[in-house]
Amino acid sequence: MKRLAQDIVEHRLRAYPAVALLGPRQVGKTTLAQAVAAAHPGALLLDMEREADRAAVAQPDLFFPRHRDTLVVLDEVQHAPGLFPALRPEIDAQRRPGRFLLLGSASGDLLRQSGESLAGRVAYVELAPLLAAEYAADLPALQTLWLRGGFPLSALAPDDAASFQWRQDFLRTFLQRDLPGMGVRVPAETLRRFWTMLAHVQGQLFNASQLALSLGGVSHTTAARYLDTLVDTMMVRRLEPHLANVGKRLVKSPKAYVRDSGLLHALLGITSVRDLQGHPVAGHSWEGFVVEQVAAALPAGAQMGFYRTAAGAEIDLVIEHGSRKLGIEIKFSAAPKPTRGFWQALQDLGITQAAVIAPVQRAYPLADGVEVLPLADLGTWLAR
Repeated sequence: MKRLAQDIVEHRLRAYPAVALLGPRQVGKTTLAQAVAAAHPGALLLDMEREADRAAVAQPDLFFPRHRDTLVVLDEVQHAPGLFPALRPEIDAQRRPGRFLLLGSASGDLLRQSGESLAGRVAYVELAPLLAAEYAADLPALQTLWLRGGFPLSALAPDDAASFQWRQDFLRTFLQRDLPGMGVRVPAETLRRFWTMLAHVQGQLFNASQLALSLGGVSHTTAARYLDTLVDTMMVRRLEPHLANVGKRLVKSPKAYVRDSGLLHALLGITSVRDLQGHPVAGHSWEGFVVEQVAAALPAGAQMGFYRTAAGAEIDLVIEHGSRKLGIEIKFSAAPKPTRGFWQALQDLGITQAAVIAPVQRAYPLADGVEVLPLADLGTWLAR
């Protein structure tokens, strides 16, 4: 299946000398890069986890000039940080679009290294796990994607049991091998406990002190650092509050979501759609699932946050793009009824176009400027 990010990557390659495609391991970066490379005759694909490929670029000032007329794809580029300083003079020597496609498992260090060395020369594209728009043609398929999450080998597994086992193995490998390979020096079991605690408070305000106490008395700054690690590696989303100047006391703590719903359910031991629908986390799980679909569908430059006041006015997502301001409420109900706080939030922020995303079959109006939408209609609604 074609990933929606492929068109974005190809568009950026027509404008920038280098494009960095970022995402967790096993999310499909290599497959997408192969599809992009197929449209570039003679494209060269090198995997920096392979010793032979690392040896090929050991002398980049000699290697890269030989391939200036084609696309060079560098996979798992975080394993070759020394290439970034060499890429800058090479790009400047022949500054044409579409020279390099860099694939990396997102981390703060990778972004810092590429940002410092390739400022103004590189565009970033994030590859999320499979989206509903890429996978789910009907409600049963949507439920399967929600349960299993969007990592291709999990979503496309032959059955739910195989999918669950894949996710358990992924979590173990990520914590025991991938994070140490990125220089993270936190015991795997400690970080798994922290991650599981986040799963239990999915979509709630992040309270570093409370989580630190539950971890056995580590400091709140340590708990915040653990969150930073999972955010940097694209495993957790830190959703910041929308701090509008409305003359009211605003909640200023961020919310935290395990980004992939399948990993959320693996951390909580949820193995079937039936178990999920009856689980206390179901509503927050659905909320996080929709938040990721919205984030992936936003146009470049759009900002996303949540709004909550001390008096109870609240809306799950506020989207700002240029002069537009949109509101999105997320409900796990076939007959969603927003609370009074939702309507107050629309009034506080002057939002005249809002949607309630729910597991419904078809869209219908709820009030003037407010619609109930199935997830399938999200992209069309955002593009209006």
